[in-house]
Amino acid sequence: MARFEDLRYSLWDTGGGYTAQPPLTEEAIAKAQRLLDVTLPDSLLDLLRHRNGGEVAKDWNAFPVGGPTSWSTDHVPFDRVMGIGGREGTLSPLDSPYLVGEWGLPAGVVLVSGDGPCWTGLDHRARGRAGEPSMTWFEADLNTELVPAPDFRSFVEGLTAARDLE
Repeated sequence: MARFEDLRYSLWDTGGGYTAQPPLTEEAIAKAQRLLDVTLPDSLLDLLRHRNGGEVAKDWNAFPVGGPTSWSTDHVPFDRVMGIGGREGTLSPLDSPYLVGEWGLPAGVVLVSGDGPCWTGLDHRARGRAGEPSMTWFEADLNTELVPAPDFRSFVEGLTAARDLE
């Protein structure tokens, strides 16, 4: 299990093709939280202050789970993190209201990774808009969901390489 503090830098694949958003500002955070009507987890914001989204390094691109999903026999993927912003051609948590509606996902979810039909999101349904959201994996086509971690920090600390699983 990796320490969160170490993953601020080693989480990111610097050679990947998924473009990060412009550097994160406090103004952008405030705007995002206002538009999404939630408090984003400090751990997510901490990562995004170091790099505002992008591809995840292959050493950290999977979260082990206790059984099969449509994706794998033992994990859910986590190959990118959406940064906060509006750069054309990239997804952002700000796109969550549209994507949640488009894919029939539950209200109260802010997406941080995925590209349909499978998504990973901050799930605010149980703890409210200001509470610490759990991390939830959604498979829209199968109408299923799985909670791999109670919060974003625990999720990141539990990441491992997909090549080491299965």
